[in-house]
Amino acid sequence: MAISPAELAPIAQEVIEISSGIVAGLGQDLERISSISKDDRSPVTVADFSVQAIVGLHLKGCGVEEMIGEEDAEKLRENATLRSEVLATTQRVFPNATEDDVLEAIDSGCHEGGPTGTFWTLDPIDGTKGFLRGGQFALALGLVRDGIIELGLLGLPHWGIESDPSGGSVQSPGSVCMALRGSGAQGWALGSSDKHQLTVSDWSDDRPIRTCESVESGHTSHDASAKITDAFSAHEAVRLDSQAKYAVVASGAADAYLRLPTRPGYVERIWDHAGGALIATEAGAVVTDIHGNQLDFSQGRGLEKNKGVVCSVPGAHQRIIDRIREIGLG
Repeated sequence: MAISPAELAPIAQEVIEISSGIVAGLGQDLERISSISKDDRSPVTVADFSVQAIVGLHLKGCGVEEMIGEEDAEKLRENATLRSEVLATTQRVFPNATEDDVLEAIDSGCHEGGPTGTFWTLDPIDGTKGFLRGGQFALALGLVRDGIIELGLLGLPHWGIESDPSGGSVQSPGSVCMALRGSGAQGWALGSSDKHQLTVSDWSDDRPIRTCESVESGHTSHDASAKITDAFSAHEAVRLDSQAKYAVVASGAADAYLRLPTRPGYVERIWDHAGGALIATEAGAVVTDIHGNQLDFSQGRGLEKNKGVVCSVPGAHQRIIDRIREIGLG
């Protein structure tokens, strides 16, 4: 009998909590963090590779081993220094892991996805630039079954669910969020067993709309965002990296997260949204693309049938979609 998402949830929770603690420790000495640039010139660090290795090893034998991961080990094989650091970091969780074990675990993220079957999708460090600048970042894990997200987790080592859920400041020890489809979303401080039910704000149209958007202008159009929020009585904004923005909306600390296209033909990757989108949805948010279409996770490694993302409280969502249409975006 196939293992259920509910049975996989504690396994996934454990590895996200462990990995979040490891990364939080690495982040204490950012000057010594080794990194390289990928072909798209985005950075990848010892933390990215180590988390993907730890997650791959942890999920081995759990009943679902297929995974779409952001990273692969090709460049790691070319860099002995970084490879040694990744091995040492991974061995903090799996002391007997060999170099071959680590490389194989990282490359276990090569699954192509599609409309049938069950698989994980992982962004080991979502918002690597945020991690390197000491800002917000996320460890993002999702479980997809027949194109539907069934389980989502975010490890947020710098996000304070109790102290500053806006994400505007770095808060230790950080937090974890998790959602199981049909069962709501929860968040808790790392190391705590005191879980909070996540619920979006009760926003009304006589109040300012609070948005969160990416720090990097290459990830979202800040100009388009300003035009969209002109449709509301007032606007407050915070910029932060990663899928932490989904958690901010899910917690009620913001009313909308806008990820707006910056160039023609760009396709969002499923690991950038699967975990966070389910958490926000289960907390009561509406999550679609900029045309109001549901995000389609059945198309492989990319959201090939979607453009951009709008995550918002129900009362504001249609107005945002209408405004996007009015300004001719997309």
